[in-house]
Amino acid sequence: MMMYGYHGAGWGMGLGWIFMLVLWGFALYGVVTLIRRSAHGTGGESALDILNKRFARGEIDQEEYERRRRAIER
Repeated sequence: MMMYGYHGAGWGMGLGWIFMLVLWGFALYGVVTLIRRSAHGTGGESALDILNKRFARGEIDQEEYERRRRAIER
């Protein structure tokens, strides 16, 4: 009788380890996804928005602005 109870606990512990590995895998995937999104994001600004801001700050002249705007709008 005692052996039956022992084997039942063995299966439960084996499945517990698998469940824990899956849980940690999902957590790691979530953290990596959040880091990648924050690193690649520009705050939701489009290329044209960024170009407009650069022109407004005087970083580029009107000729450069027009050339880049035409390239973006293609």
